Amino acid sequence: MNALQVIFGIVLLLFSVAIIIIVLLQEGHQQNLGAITGGADTFLSRNKARSVDAFLARWTKVIAIGFFVLVILINVVMFFTSQA
Repeated sequence: MNALQVIFGIVLLLFSVAIIIIVLLQEGHQQNLGAITGGADTFLSRNKARSVDAFLARWTKVIAIGFFVLVILINVVMFFTSQA
């Protein structure tokens, strides 16, 4: 195993953990979920939750796209370096 494979493996592992954490931080889209956690359903709390959900959704997309691009890049690089 050369250094390039180790570096790609570490970066891929970081992207994988980041996707898992971001997805787990997102709240479900079930109604009355806030009542279970004891949060008051005020105007400010609803807007704050929406902005946090939007932030997490945006970063989920960014990290997922980066993950897929990285996997394709790793496969292309490993294919062409094994041919030489």
